[in-house]
Formats: sequence, C-alpha cells, structure tokens
Amino acid sequence: MAESPLLRSTQLSSAQTTRSTCPYCGVGCGVLIEHDGKHITGVRGDPEHPANFGKLCIKGTTLHHTADPALLSARAQYPELRPTRDAAPQRVSWDVALDTAAARFADIISRHGPDAVAFYFAGQLLTEDYYVFNKLAKGLIGTNNFDTNSRLCMSSAVVGYKLSFGMDSVPCNYEDIDHADCLFITGANPAFAHPILFRRVEAARERRPGQKIIVVDPRRTDTSELADLHLAILPGTDVALYNGMLHLALKKGWVREDYIAAHTEGFDAMREIVRDYPPAHVAERCGIREQDLEQATEWFATSPATLSMYCQGLNQSTQGAHKNAALINLHLATAQLGRPGAGPLSLTGQPNAMGGREVGGLSNLLPGHREVANPEHRAEVARLWGVPSLPATPGKSAVELFQALADGSVKAVWIGCTNPAQSMPDLGLIDAALKRAEFVVLQDAYRHTETAAYADLILPATTWGEKDGTVTNSERRISRVRTAVPPPGEARHDWAIGVAFAHRLGHRLGREDVDALFAYDRPETIWNEHRETTRGRDLDITGLSYPLLEAAPRQWPCPEGHSEGLPRLYSDGRFPTPSGRARFVATTWQNTAEQTDARYPLQLNTGRLRDQWHGMSRTGTVARLYSHESEPLLHIHPQDLASRQLHDGDWLQVHNPRGKVVVRARASTTVPPGQVFLPMHWGANAMAGLGINALTTAAFDPLSKQPELKHAAVQVGALAGSTELFCLRRAEDGGGQALLQALRPLLRRLDAASLTLAGRDQTVVVLRARLNAPDPALLANIDAMLDLGQDDEHLLSYDDARHQVSKRARIENGQLTAVRLCGEARAANWLQALAESGTDITPLRRFLFAPLNHAPAGLSAATKVVCNCYNVSETTIRKAFAAGESLTDLQQRTGCGTGCGSCMPELRRLGSHTPVEAMSL
Repeated sequence: MAESPLLRSTQLSSAQTTRSTCPYCGVGCGVLIEHDGKHITGVRGDPEHPANFGKLCIKGTTLHHTADPALLSARAQYPELRPTRDAAPQRVSWDVALDTAAARFADIISRHGPDAVAFYFAGQLLTEDYYVFNKLAKGLIGTNNFDTNSRLCMSSAVVGYKLSFGMDSVPCNYEDIDHADCLFITGANPAFAHPILFRRVEAARERRPGQKIIVVDPRRTDTSELADLHLAILPGTDVALYNGMLHLALKKGWVREDYIAAHTEGFDAMREIVRDYPPAHVAERCGIREQDLEQATEWFATSPATLSMYCQGLNQSTQGAHKNAALINLHLATAQLGRPGAGPLSLTGQPNAMGGREVGGLSNLLPGHREVANPEHRAEVARLWGVPSLPATPGKSAVELFQALADGSVKAVWIGCTNPAQSMPDLGLIDAALKRAEFVVLQDAYRHTETAAYADLILPATTWGEKDGTVTNSERRISRVRTAVPPPGEARHDWAIGVAFAHRLGHRLGREDVDALFAYDRPETIWNEHRETTRGRDLDITGLSYPLLEAAPRQWPCPEGHSEGLPRLYSDGRFPTPSGRARFVATTWQNTAEQTDARYPLQLNTGRLRDQWHGMSRTGTVARLYSHESEPLLHIHPQDLASRQLHDGDWLQVHNPRGKVVVRARASTTVPPGQVFLPMHWGANAMAGLGINALTTAAFDPLSKQPELKHAAVQVGALAGSTELFCLRRAEDGGGQALLQALRPLLRRLDAASLTLAGRDQTVVVLRARLNAPDPALLANIDAMLDLGQDDEHLLSYDDARHQVSKRARIENGQLTAVRLCGEARAANWLQALAESGTDITPLRRFLFAPLNHAPAGLSAATKVVCNCYNVSETTIRKAFAAGESLTDLQQRTGCGTGCGSCMPELRRLGSHTPVEAMSL
C-alpha cells in the first residue's frame, strides 16, 4: 500500500502532545495535538476519546495545516479600528479598542436603552466564552438581545425536544448506533456532515448485516448509497411522511398502546389528525411509492430497536419544530425510546452548540435550560448571578436581530466567532443591516471573513489549539479543550475579552457590582459558576469538575455524588413535564415558505460538502480541501439543463426576487428534475456577489425562529458574455493567503467569478471568470498581481486581437508558476495540473497556449480527488474499475479508503457501475 503524505504529516513525533477536541461538527471528536510548545506540527485522533476512538475525518486530519505559520496573514493578530466607516482599519492597542467599544455601547445604551445593542455569537465558542458574554448581555446590560448562529442550526431540535419531552435533552448516545436494528436517517447526510459517526454506521452494518437502514432525503447522497431503502421525498414534506407512517402504524397494529397509556399524553388528538394521512395520499404528496412508505413504517415500528438520526433537513424549515416533534411522535407511539439502540438522536451541527444551549446562549434562554419568559427562572438566575433582576422580554433571534439593525431599532452589534455576512439567509438584508449599524464589533480569529469588511472594530481572538475550556457534543458529553500553543500576536481568549469589556462598560454604566460579577481569572472559575446554575436541573453537572474532565470526557446529567453521567434518558418512562409524561404534539403538514411557480420553477436545496465546513474561514485556507469539489457549482439534473439549452460546465445565473448568484453547472442525477443543489459554504470571498445565501429566505419557524435555509424557489438561465478568463498563480507565501486577499476586491467588480485554492504540496490560487468582453485595464491589473505584467525571459505571451484572445504564462526553473488565459481557456485544467505538480515543462512549452481540451500525451488534467488522504483521483479509480480491478485490490495498491474513510461511500458507488456523474470541472 502507498504511504500517504498526509498521514505521514499527521504522525510526526513531537516533543509535546496535548489533548483537545476537533473544532468542526458536533460529534466532538477527541484529537491529540502534536507541537513543540510554539507551533502545532501534527494531529491525530485520540484513541481514548469515546466519541471517535482515534478516528478523524479529512477535515480533522488536516487541522494542523490550518495552524501553519504560512497562514498567519489570515489571522487577526491585533486590534484594528476604522477611524470612519469607509476607512481602512488601523492597528490600535487593546486599551484603546476596549475603551472605544465601551464608550460607544454606553452612549447608545444611555440614549436608546439596553435593547438598542445586541450580541451575535457562535456554536464554535467554548462553554466558558458563551457564559461570560451571555451574562454580560442579560445580567449587566439588561438586554436579552443575545443570539447565536446555533439559531441557524439546532433551535428547531431544541424546541422539538422541549415540546415532546419537556426539556432540551438528547435521550440517546453514539453507542446506540451499534445496538440499533433499524437506523432511520432523515434530513441529514452524515457521510458528508458527520463523517466519523457515519464510519460508525458503516462498521455497525458490517457487524450486523441484518440491520436495516432507511434514508429520507430529496437528494441521492453518499449516505443514501448505504441504505436498504431511500425515500426521496419532495422537499418540505417531512411532516406528511411521519404522519403517514403513524397512520400506517395505527392501521397495522404496530403502535404500543400500553406505552402510550402509561407514559404519554395527547395521543387522542394526534390519532384524529393522522386519519387525514392515508398511505395513497401521503405517497403522492411526498413523491414516493406507497409500498416504500409501508416498508419504512414496518421496519421503524416493528424492529426491536429503532434509532433516528437527523439534522438540518428537519431543522432549517419554517415547520422545523413540528418536523422534529412529528418524528418524536413516531418514537413515542412505537415505544422506540429509552433503551439501547432506540430513540431520536439529533446531530448537532457545531462543536459546542450543545454547550451554548446549556448556558442559555439564545435570546429566549437562560442558564441551566431555563426560559427568559418564566418569572421563576429569571428570579433563580438573578439570585445566582447576584443581580436585582433580569429583563423579562425575550430578545431578538438571529433574523429578527439583523432586521432590527436594518430598520435602525438596534444600533450596535457585537459579533463573535461567526460570519453572518456569509451564513445568514437573505444576504441582501444582512448587507443593508451591517451598513446601517452605528457600530459593529467583530471578535474573531480570522480577519479575512466576509463580515470583517463591515466591522468598525476587529478584536483578535484565540482559536483551535490555543483555547482552554470545555465543549459538549451531540450525546451530552463534556470534553476538556486544552491549550497547546500560544496565540499569535496579541490575540486573547474570548472569555477574557468579554471580562475586560464588561469591567469597562460596567463602570461607564455606573454598575458598582461589575467587579464582583466578572471576577474571573481563568476558565475553571467560570465553569464552576456555570456548574452551579445546573443544580437540580435536567442537565445537572454538580458532580463534575475540571479534574474529573481532565481524566475523561463525561456525559450529563451527573449530579453531586456521582462521577459518571447517564448514558440514556427516559429509560424509566418519566419525563420532565408537569405530568411526568411525554407529549404527543399535534403536527399537521404545511408547505415550504416559498413555492415554485412559472417564474421560479426550481426548488433550491442547500447543504454541505464533504471536505469543507461552514463559511470556510478555517478549512478554506487548506488547498487540498478543495480537491473534492473545487469551486461553487450548481448541481442540476441533465434534463433541466437540456430544457434550457444549457450544458455541463456552463456559467449559469441562478436568481429569485432576493438576489442572484452566478456559478458553473454540474450536471448530476443526484438531484431529481425540478430541484437543484448548492453547497452552503461559498460566500463573497470565493465568488462574485454576496454568496449562496443571497438566494435563501429569511422566513422562519414561529416556534424556534430558525430560518428556512433549506428551501427557496429559483430560476436558472444562461449568462450573457462569452469571454472566458482563467488565471492561476503558485503561492509564494506557502498558503496563498496574501494573494487571495489581493485578488478578492476583483470579485466585487465581476458578475461571474470564483476564487479558490488548489494543489497539495504546492498551493495554487485559481481565479475563473466570465467577462462580457476583454477588459485591458482589468487584465493589466490581474497580470500585475500574478507577476505576469513584466516582459522578461520568464514570461511567455500570446495575443490575437482579431479573435480577442490574450494569454500569459510564467516559467521559472522549468516550472509553470503563473497563467492567465483570456478569450480561450480550453487548456485550463491540464495547465493547472502542471502548476500543482511542479513538472518540468521544458518539453511542453510549445503546447502551453494551444487550444487543447486534453493534455499532451503523458499528462493528466486536474481532476476531482476522491480520496484526499492518499490523493487518489476519480480518473484513477474509474480506470482501475474499468480494467477489472476490485475495490480491495485498488485499496491495497493506492491506499484509497484506508485513511479517514470519508471516501468509502463514493468508492463503493464508483465500483458498482452506477450512472456516471459529471467529472469535476
């Protein structure tokens, strides 16, 4: 087997090893950080951590690359303040930065009241960071305008649990995957979004071939490839499906009347509702076969243990809370709960969204799973904090917060560790809101995010490998995060920034108690106070301590007198409701907020890529993580392309009344006709325009306030302009960040463009665009930035004024280091492969400007990499299978699929000779 350069780099022997966790999805994988005390040199999965037992996905195994000193230019390293909104930010001291922030907030509060300011934070914060800023807003300032991007992620799951069980308590754990006889994966693609959990699913299936797997998803995903049954429902019909399944379970006698009578309430009302969901009607509404509906119901209801796993397909909806509750209704009706392998397991999207919920990190919550609207809860927290009272009105949720900034009722916003100018829906609204705001603070580890362009004040924060505190994963397991290396420059811990600001602001507001309120000198003191807020609550952690968490991660609840948490909840059939019974929630199907029509006939779905995460502020700095999908692409069915006289690879305009994006087409049968898919990650730093979320709607669930990021109606059309522009430059700084920063302003001038990275050992910056006509000034500007402007012995040039074709290439030491093709770019892919590989191109000089779609003999074009661990391309894999090589033989020869394992679903699909998808463009 070939040895992976990636695996070699992650197994370096270092002087020190520090235990921590992965900063990506909510699985909460343990990692071992290898370092020399100053720099991170490697990372491995922690074999002792019960969330992952040493396994990491490709994002995790490349974490040390994100800490490469070559990427420091992307980091915020010192405070920066704009003298005026249009001025460039200038370096200032921490004292000036914090004093300015305190003065501006105090002034706005004095003139307009506490609710004129707001805080918007992230599920990537540690629990201690969350706690400080939540207390700062609600306990010191007196506003509940503290929301987080968990509102975009998990708030519907939170409300679903509370409606059904009485509290936001996930009843299951990851071991249940091993015990489940039926896995019901709905509204989730864990093969991409939670790869380590999916590895566990694959392993469980290998051990227990009789385990049934049902996947509910409008798209054919890598997750669905493992399924015994794929229900490709129409977007937004989840509640109809679950109600139809409950109808069938009742009809067939598959419900557990004894469990319902002993442990639940509200079933009679739900029984009446589901009478209106007969199988034929539900199958038609959902766009599935009636026999598949019946099969799914039988497996779900009659299997000895059924575990459901779900994520944003349920949550990001105007009916998200009821989608969650309707699924839990099925578990309650069939008694699939409270024992090994049975229950609803929501998959958390962020590393500490659960911890944020524990400390009250939403505008309607208080610490210890308490509610702002509950006067007893407010009094309890006021007593614990030592403040006279807390504000009674729930604050503004994420969408409401930015709407208030846009209409001027909120004047200032403090944004921490998140990027709303990329991740929020309806980016036109966000753009207007941040421009109108009187004062915008951005507290982040990265200064290149889309939101940074709007910030009046940028405060540098620590990030993975530098932080110290705790996080809680999807199965209620708390892990310690430990500092491995010092932060760069003047970056400070998030909690420390909050404490320093609180002291300054409190004194300006005349709060004599501020010093006592924020007397924190280390994360442990914060955590101990947080621990006390949980006493007697469903998430009681008074039995835990930092020393216990140092020894091993532990689940809650774990009350005083215990040292281990409870692995499963509700095994005794008692629930934290006033009656002690779980509640059936009366759920009826409603359509998506936005339906298709003749003007906007396509249903847009958004979701994740395998190798990127969220807004790419971290993963987007690592070139190899672009190799699986290299640029923003619209996944669209070939029939929908053909009906519009469009083709695979064309530049397309995707638009609706809110906005437009311009991307290239990827012909794909993973989406059915009438639907299209766009990955959520691409923002204004990677493409022309505001980003993918310019198209999504700000309509939100009335209960959870979570916006419907999953569904929008769009139209797709050809893009005017026929001039192709392709540019690349090998990065001289190693990471390419300086060149990316220099080129990004061009995206604001172009209607159609993508700006990404490529390569593996050598980073290459790639700019693609479509122009109406060649622009000499633009080309001269680009040439200057790519070192193609000076005519010397290293520069090759070709100009054909008649056909409006202009080409430039730089060759240094026999290697292609820069290219600019305008007017004709058929050779783009194989020229990119030459730049990435560092091949001696001396024999190929005469071909460099030839209009060749295919590389000269002996060369390969840049193609999609399926196995990122071992750098095995789709072309290599297809050729091997076409030649009769087995998957086992291919793995032994190339190593593909034997590293992190994220590519295994795709390898199986390619080996099974399913219809060929379009190659990466």
